[in-house]
Amino acid sequence: MKKYEELLRYVFWGVMTVLVNTALYLGFSSVMGDLSANTLAFFLAVQFAYMSNTKFVFRDKFTKKNFLQFWGMRIGTIFIDNGGMWLLLSMDCNRLLAKCLINAIVIVLNYIFSKFFIYNNRNSREEK
Repeated sequence: MKKYEELLRYVFWGVMTVLVNTALYLGFSSVMGDLSANTLAFFLAVQFAYMSNTKFVFRDKFTKKNFLQFWGMRIGTIFIDNGGMWLLLSMDCNRLLAKCLINAIVIVLNYIFSKFFIYNNRNSREEK
């Protein structure tokens, strides 16, 4: 079980981030266009994800380096997020279903980026 603790923490905080992202998107989309609402929700959810991933998932320190790397990787995923939303919405997919499907793809990519590129210094924090 200890082998999967980090992954389980990531799944839990990932679900929390998806809930934040989706709730913000639904709220914002009632007063602005879908892609604008998605973009604003995305940026606020990324900040939530940075804080929770750093402190609770990977148990690392908040540093300028991991902040910039985290945000840099996430800026890349906004194109997948908005591109996927645009594609699914243009195919008349339900907004909430589209948001959930795209979030699932983004979560997997974000875990890979975080684990192997941002928080990859395992030896310095193995026993925190």
